[in-house]
Amino acid sequence: MARRRWRDLSEGQRRLIVLGAAVEAVLKIAALVDLRRRPATAVRGRKWIWGTVIALANSVGLVPIGYFLFGRRKPF
Repeated sequence: MARRRWRDLSEGQRRLIVLGAAVEAVLKIAALVDLRRRPATAVRGRKWIWGTVIALANSVGLVPIGYFLFGRRKPF
């Protein structure tokens, strides 16, 4: 099976890919900024592990969302 190239994609497919990449970039930046500002005691797990996974994993936004839902401790 031949690989599809960028020029083979329709305009709608190209826009969807670019939109998905932009959404993931915004989520990653927001998660990394929050992680940087949050004290280590307010993070579940080690900050450096969260930061590495958020920055390097290509997850369609699932890792940053996971950090926001499960990685932060709730204030009392």
